[in-house]
Amino acid sequence: MKIMRNYIMGLLGLTILFFSACSKKLEVTPPNNIYDQQIADLLASGDTGKIRTVMGSMANGMPLLFNNAGGTGSGVADMYYTNLGLDMNRSLEGNDIVMGDQEGLNVLFGTVEYQLGDFITAANGKNVAYWNYAWFCITTANQMLNYLPDDVVGSNNFLKDCKARGLVARAYAYNYLMENYQQAYLQGGSGKLGVMLYDKYDPNQPNKARASAADTYAFIKKDLTDAINLLEAAGVGYTSVTSDIDLGVANFLLARVSVWTGDWPTAITACNNILGANSTLMSQAQYGGKNTGTPTDPVYLPETNGFLNNDQNPEVILGFPLGTANTHFTSYMNCYGEGNGGVSRAYKRIDNRLFEAIASDDYRKDCFVESALGNYTYPVNNTVAFIPTYTNIKYAATHPLNGTDKKLVGTSTAFYMRRSEVLLMKAEAEAQGVSEDAAKTTLNILLAARTRSGGTTLTCDNYPAMAGLTALQMVQLQTRIELWGEGGREFYNNKRWNIPVDRVSSANHVIKGTYPVSGMTLQIPENEMLYNPLAEQNN
Repeated sequence: MKIMRNYIMGLLGLTILFFSACSKKLEVTPPNNIYDQQIADLLASGDTGKIRTVMGSMANGMPLLFNNAGGTGSGVADMYYTNLGLDMNRSLEGNDIVMGDQEGLNVLFGTVEYQLGDFITAANGKNVAYWNYAWFCITTANQMLNYLPDDVVGSNNFLKDCKARGLVARAYAYNYLMENYQQAYLQGGSGKLGVMLYDKYDPNQPNKARASAADTYAFIKKDLTDAINLLEAAGVGYTSVTSDIDLGVANFLLARVSVWTGDWPTAITACNNILGANSTLMSQAQYGGKNTGTPTDPVYLPETNGFLNNDQNPEVILGFPLGTANTHFTSYMNCYGEGNGGVSRAYKRIDNRLFEAIASDDYRKDCFVESALGNYTYPVNNTVAFIPTYTNIKYAATHPLNGTDKKLVGTSTAFYMRRSEVLLMKAEAEAQGVSEDAAKTTLNILLAARTRSGGTTLTCDNYPAMAGLTALQMVQLQTRIELWGEGGREFYNNKRWNIPVDRVSSANHVIKGTYPVSGMTLQIPENEMLYNPLAEQNN
């Protein structure tokens, strides 16, 4: 609660700036004299224009919580300052990503994570950044939701949309806390504690104890189902604007929470709702970087790469355009970039064991290079570095999006949810709760879409690495391949599937060793334990 209160002053400052900018238009009193009652009176006034100006500003900020920079604290490296950086760290704490090609690069961001060092203890700053980010989202959502009780929303479709956005953002943040700060629900976490449930914005409210995990997930699911009902009532369906919080985003989160908690029917229904609205997947041409230059003078244009340009990615459920998009993640992942994924030699490579499991007729294999790319001259300082084997070109770009100056490489769009993951969540839920045949039928849709042009259509029955696997194991393998490097998914999936990190038999991991699933649950941060006397530590 102490950390959450620290954000309130910042949020208050943003509110004051907002009203300072529009106080003349709204004919409100000076910013220092603005009170909650004045906003309540405005909402009760029925003045559509003013209501849209005030509430629209708050509601439009809700999607940006998924695309955040600065919500984790100031004065820290961007790996801990942005939610994309936090996702990158999680991706390094697994089996499938290799960072760099030599030991001793201890100055690189992400080294502690990749070396499987301490990132869970209460006093560690590598822990608290996750806590700060989630509470920033919760507090921001609650600040808006305070103004939107049911009797105020009434039959106003605009306010229904606003409230739904806040509920989705809050549910996302509470689920984020659960994914990080408790054991997976189906792996011992169901009988443990959840987190403190604050459902209103009030800097003076008393501290709360941690709710049970079951009650926390019930709270999250209620927020999401209420949001879905509000969006449907307001006529907000599956919008074409990917930066909206719409039914696609709400159902995606509901599916994700449901597979985490073993609610297989709800997960399947949520996935079917999304796929029923749009089931288009990326094509081979759109999937990853393609060199249109030469081996010695490569040209990877982000315009044609669906992972860098949402206009080429029909799967995006939630994403942001050039200029709005947080691009830290692609900076870490691009071997030709001037950031921490390129010139610094912190190349993000695929574990050879996973690479070898990808079928030869699966074009996703083209997202990784089996032979070294060799020397590349990075244009800013004319630095020459050697790009090694197994480096990913899934996010490769030698140029900025919509630009020609190589020195500006790194500008791109960003995505956070896409439709392939929906297919995978549905297949997983079917494997767990319906039948293996149903799961394989769903998985075959993805495999057919990922079959190389001219190749034999891939299926669960002819995919070489899946011979002898159960349907659930097939889903797990295909999830690792399809979502490689995306959103820290491998870490969270390993946690809920009870799969430890084991790099011992890898041929190309720089840091070998193992890491247990028990080490994937973070302790409640020290500040919360010090300032909230009701807080209980994980055990």
